Amino acid sequence: MNTEDFTIHDVSDFPIVRLARPLDTSGLSPQWCFEMERLVRDGRRFVLIYPSPTGDEPFEDRTARTLWLKANRETMAKLCLSLIIVEPDAVQRADLEKVFPHLEHAFGAPQTAAKTQQEAQFLAARLLVSN
Repeated sequence: MNTEDFTIHDVSDFPIVRLARPLDTSGLSPQWCFEMERLVRDGRRFVLIYPSPTGDEPFEDRTARTLWLKANRETMAKLCLSLIIVEPDAVQRADLEKVFPHLEHAFGAPQTAAKTQQEAQFLAARLLVSN
């Protein structure tokens, strides 16, 4: 996998893939979709680690990402072992956990929340070893 093709995701530790920049800037969805296509086309299982969103993603970009995820639901269910959101706040983490089952149903990939980046890394490694 050519890491130079990735500007939104950090794939240097593949199969652990981290969001390298916030998604709150307008116009990022084409690159995000391109990178996700590259990840799933590779055919190997991976784990995504994203920080908790810090701002509102532009509507057009969120819509494009949602459509891509829905169109690729089956592939994401097979290849993405989990999307782990790093959320330090316990209340917000609990709120995320409540909506994750609905998001998994819609988009295919399991989702979970971790308190720290280290915890997310540990969860990702455990998922990769057990799958």
